[in-house]
Amino acid sequence: MAAAGAAGAVANVFPFRDARAAPDPVLEAGPGAHGPLPVPLVLDNGSFQARAGWACPGPDPGPEPRLQFRAVCARGRGGARGGAGPQVGNALGSLEPLRWMLRSPFDRNVPVNLELQELLLDYSFQHLGVSSQGCVDHPIVLTEAVCNPLYSRQMMSELLFECYGIPKVAYGIDSLFSFYHNKPKNLISSGLIISSGYQCTHILPILEGRLDAKNCKRINLGGSQAAVYLQRLLQLKYPGHLAAITLSRMEEILHEHSYVAEDYVEELQKWRCPDYYENNVHKMQLPFSSKLLGSTLSSEEKQERRQQQLRRLQELNARRREEKLQLDQERLDRLLYVQELLEDGQMDQFHKALVELNMDSPEELQSYIQKLSSAVEQAKQKILQAEVTLEVDVVDSKPETPDLEQLEPSLEDVESINDFEPLFSEETPEVEKPVTTVQPVFNLAAYHQLFVGTERIRAPEIIFQPSLIGEEQAGIAETLQYILDRYSKDVQDLLVQNVFLTGGNMMYPGMKSRIEKELLEMRPFQSAFKVQLASNPVLDAWYGARDWALDYLDNDEVWITRKEYEEKGGEYLKEHCASNIYVPIRLPKQASRFSDTQAPGKGSGASGGSAGEQA
Repeated sequence: MAAAGAAGAVANVFPFRDARAAPDPVLEAGPGAHGPLPVPLVLDNGSFQARAGWACPGPDPGPEPRLQFRAVCARGRGGARGGAGPQVGNALGSLEPLRWMLRSPFDRNVPVNLELQELLLDYSFQHLGVSSQGCVDHPIVLTEAVCNPLYSRQMMSELLFECYGIPKVAYGIDSLFSFYHNKPKNLISSGLIISSGYQCTHILPILEGRLDAKNCKRINLGGSQAAVYLQRLLQLKYPGHLAAITLSRMEEILHEHSYVAEDYVEELQKWRCPDYYENNVHKMQLPFSSKLLGSTLSSEEKQERRQQQLRRLQELNARRREEKLQLDQERLDRLLYVQELLEDGQMDQFHKALVELNMDSPEELQSYIQKLSSAVEQAKQKILQAEVTLEVDVVDSKPETPDLEQLEPSLEDVESINDFEPLFSEETPEVEKPVTTVQPVFNLAAYHQLFVGTERIRAPEIIFQPSLIGEEQAGIAETLQYILDRYSKDVQDLLVQNVFLTGGNMMYPGMKSRIEKELLEMRPFQSAFKVQLASNPVLDAWYGARDWALDYLDNDEVWITRKEYEEKGGEYLKEHCASNIYVPIRLPKQASRFSDTQAPGKGSGASGGSAGEQA
């Protein structure tokens, strides 16, 4: 039993991978990209990760997106990381050393910074091998946020058409593209999409294949807030490891070690049991050094260390003397040159040089020359003595105090030597004590372990209970009930027959069971419903956008051309099965000049009539 328990304890220890992203190679465009017709480029512009690839026509459209990178960039300084230009995505390597420099074009899930968005697009087009000169001669399918603000779409259209010169573009919602990829072909279906990403969670009702935008709801919580909450929990639990508990490691715990409890309160009760805790706690091993600070040394090792430190100090002092001697020699040469001007009778140049040296008379110059000459000679003598001292090898086992008076050290040398006074003590014990091995009072490996217990379910729970982090928002279950209550009973039954889960924050184990439990509690007795998880919650948005691009490549009713962009503005959108609803900007109608001139007369007449009535 003890052996089994020890094996179980070892099995629950997980080292942090601390994965470092490798720079993306510059890829060549696929064979379909060089065909007679331009091949669409599919860009899933996510706030956590951007994905880009080609939508090649044919029976085999190609593998997963060729390019996947974090949607962040950092502007490097001169000489840092090989250049002063901005670094994007996987070119950053590890994010933690640059965390304070990272910038994102997104405000939550909406791109608002045009300059940073341009850097991400440049990176995508360059590494995908776009070969057209002066422009990107490919149609582009781009994802956008649910109910995307018109300003954001206008900014993106302006960037694509004016900067990159693309022929046409189509916008769509990532979760609707994922829904499109997972539904049967040519089937117009209704359903309820629950999409949870890095910054937000959306619940989207779909009626007869089109988005019902009026009843969409957003919860401002996602994977980013869960990572920050988990970091805060573990930093409060382990204040001695504040610096080691980084956001990147918290994201690793969320992705690989967390799960969603089907019943949160009941699961917390299970964790109160010591056996359950021991069997299910995950011990995350932080990196550490096995060297002990208090290790004991023998007298020979101590003496050798003293000698090494003494040699290092003497070499440092000798280097300082040589630098000071070089500076004094340069000043002396300069003064001797000025004295030669006086001897040669070049009085104008002499007086000019004397003013530059801030001196008043030739006597003052001669005094400085004598002082510098004596200082240079003394420095040369000290250097010779130091070289002789360095050649002497101390052989006695008894540490002796070096004759520092012969070196005539300066004030800086004396201060640096005083730091080493405890090492040069002349007192030695009469009897050498035996060397004893110091055993550590604790296990270093165990000290550098983070015990992740109830934190495994606390962090993902915030999208169901935002009050855990002090957010005054409704969770997924309450929002789901609120949306269903806005429809008739027949439409409710239709929607719950196809509850679709997508997004990276839906990949926790137990998420599907939790949604089914919540629906079972809110739906009428013996009513039916069906919950489906996307085949790949992270990449299905890109796959769906690729499938959509191939299906609608020749349909001009869904693509925005450059001519339409110039006529109708950057906020213009053509609706389709995976798009937002287009709501044009309605400007107030300006009153005509005739009505403006007639208004005062009408007003006076009206006032006169009212006055007559009062009379």
